[in-house]
Amino acid sequence: MKHSLQLKLGQHLTLTPQLQQSIRLLQLSTLELNQELEQMLQDNPLLEREEEDDVAAAAAELPAHTAEAEAQTTDAPPADAPESADTETATSLDDSDWNDYSAAGGDDDDTDSAQGSVSGASLREHLLNQLIVSPLTLRDRTLVAALIDDLDEAGLLTQPLPDIVAGLQAEIEELDPEEVDTALKHLQNMDPTGVGARNLAECLTLQLRALPADTPIRDIAIELTSHHLSLLAARDVGKLKKMLGIDDPTLRAVRALILSLNPRPGARFAADETHYVIPDVYVRRVKGMWIASLNADAMPKLRVNRVYADILSRHRESGGSQQLASQLQEARWLIKNVQQRFDTILRVSQAIVDRQKSFLEHGEVAMRPLVLREIADVVELHESTISRVTTQKFMMTPRGLYELKYFFGSHVSTDSGGACSSTAIRALIKQLIAAESPKRPLSDGQLADELGRQGIVVARRTVAKYRESLQIPTANMRRAL
Repeated sequence: MKHSLQLKLGQHLTLTPQLQQSIRLLQLSTLELNQELEQMLQDNPLLEREEEDDVAAAAAELPAHTAEAEAQTTDAPPADAPESADTETATSLDDSDWNDYSAAGGDDDDTDSAQGSVSGASLREHLLNQLIVSPLTLRDRTLVAALIDDLDEAGLLTQPLPDIVAGLQAEIEELDPEEVDTALKHLQNMDPTGVGARNLAECLTLQLRALPADTPIRDIAIELTSHHLSLLAARDVGKLKKMLGIDDPTLRAVRALILSLNPRPGARFAADETHYVIPDVYVRRVKGMWIASLNADAMPKLRVNRVYADILSRHRESGGSQQLASQLQEARWLIKNVQQRFDTILRVSQAIVDRQKSFLEHGEVAMRPLVLREIADVVELHESTISRVTTQKFMMTPRGLYELKYFFGSHVSTDSGGACSSTAIRALIKQLIAAESPKRPLSDGQLADELGRQGIVVARRTVAKYRESLQIPTANMRRAL
């Protein structure tokens, strides 16, 4: 066997610990950054926060703000934007639309909502409290409690009743399916009305049956929800009138009564978690120019502990602690990387602001197309770095709170040879639908034609994709009865 030596040249990238830390800190949100810093402050005695007195002179003029992410999402419209046409989605009575309708508030009773929030009890606890004081036998209570455990957050059963019976028969001896049917009726007579239903139709029917018998058109509404709810969801007005033997005014009244019901009776008992977003950057207009500035209250104030640093300096010549020396270097790296993180966020934010001035002045319809490469070229950073900077970093503007990623979007060609942002097209579609006639809503093809008249060349299927992303139903579903 012959042995030989070979010399090969190659290139590879080695990330130093300092660079790895810099990349990790850059992709963290402000809340995640603070959590990581708290851990580092506990582990490294050479690192400490500056006292308030030390940084008072450098305090920012802008106050700190927090905003609920659920209330102000990255897609939140500006204050002066036209009212969304999403209100029309409540007219479709399938499960998804009822969910949207209920989440938007529906026609829930204010008193019930207040009770749910004040008591703080979950739906399960609320029902079990009623079960405790009921005159049922122990066996019946056990069956009702088992059904309560099978409810979802909306208050509906998650499994078909035969499957529930089969599961209970394996646990309870000599169980008759009729006993489970009786237990279900007990559950459905509890508060809130509609709980324990097996589907949306039964949920609405239970609520209608609970109304006084002399309620106008109650019986017609029960007939509709019991047997013809799919026709109402499909907006098949002609067949509905024929099946129920009613005219247009009566059908509209029946629909209004059904829309006053709560398709998710248990939703008001769901735990309401509040998520807060701390803006990293504020944008304001100064002398006709849009300026981005860092939120001083979101920036951690860190420094090296002077006492430990002095001790280490005095004992360095006599062979001081190697561990303290390492921790001192780590503290200096961290302080530098945190500052670099916020500097990078500010540079990227200002570059975005410079390119989205029209959005700040006129709203979503004026959003211009923007890609990561364009910002990367301006700030002389890699696209991957821009992606990290714009993820979970938020900008407070006069039009609301937005994630930096919100300002990026694909483009569509226009007749003039320019380009239009997909965000702007969505905003235009919302405006066109908001202004349409309820009796003659615009189809996707007509929306594409309307956009074409404004110089925006877009295919019907593209309009359909944007409309669906806005959770706006089809023209047939938006048509008023």
